Amino acid sequence: MSAISTWKRRLAAGGVVLVAGATLALAQVETTTTEKKGQPTKQVTVERGKVTYIAGNEIVVKMENGELRHITVPDNAKAIVDGKEIGLADLRVGMTLEKTITTTTTPKRVQTVKTGTGTVLNVQPPNYATLKFEDGSVERYKIPKATKFTIDGEQKTAFDLKPGMKITATRIIDVPMTMVSQESQVTGTAPPPPPTPPMEGALLIEAPTPAAAPAPAKAEPAPEPTQVAQALPKTGSDIPLLGLLGLLCLAASLGVRLVRRS
Repeated sequence: MSAISTWKRRLAAGGVVLVAGATLALAQVETTTTEKKGQPTKQVTVERGKVTYIAGNEIVVKMENGELRHITVPDNAKAIVDGKEIGLADLRVGMTLEKTITTTTTPKRVQTVKTGTGTVLNVQPPNYATLKFEDGSVERYKIPKATKFTIDGEQKTAFDLKPGMKITATRIIDVPMTMVSQESQVTGTAPPPPPTPPMEGALLIEAPTPAAAPAPAKAEPAPEPTQVAQALPKTGSDIPLLGLLGLLCLAASLGVRLVRRS
């Protein structure tokens, strides 16, 4: 970081004017600061490695170049593995992790303009002068070429400056700066399944067990016929029964007579 101080041009007599005089009243220092940002640039770095050891928050990852890197993982760290977000407790040995780091660099220029009265402490004409201002700051300034000073109403050069003179000046301080920010994202894949063991001996394929036949359904017994008692008509009487008994008695008497005659 560097700071460049220059004299600000003021419109007076067509040139750069720094007003000085032994009877000049002291003015308060006025400061104005502005910032100008440049075009940011981004750099993307990708690091890959496989989790080799896990012990609490401490893990060891084997990088692609063979380096074993020790990493302390924060409790709230997250990673996207196979499309799912996982935490520290979900890490497993054999997982492949990929960390994408995006670094954004933004140039910035901070310009500070100070206006006030300073006292000449030292002069190295024609290029440099050291001034002390009311705020207590002491700085060495470069005097631009062909700069003219107005002292007691006369145009003077840097060779005419003397220690103790008071000069009202405007100072511009440009400070180039660089802002750097980083964003990182960790993704990965779960370890692959164990390999299939080699074939030994004959190849046998397990046949599925046939399904048991369903038990036949039990036939339900047919319902018994319902006997409906037939009621005699209300017009029936005992007269036919008496007639039948009379016929039976007549037949019995005839049978007895025939037996006796024989």
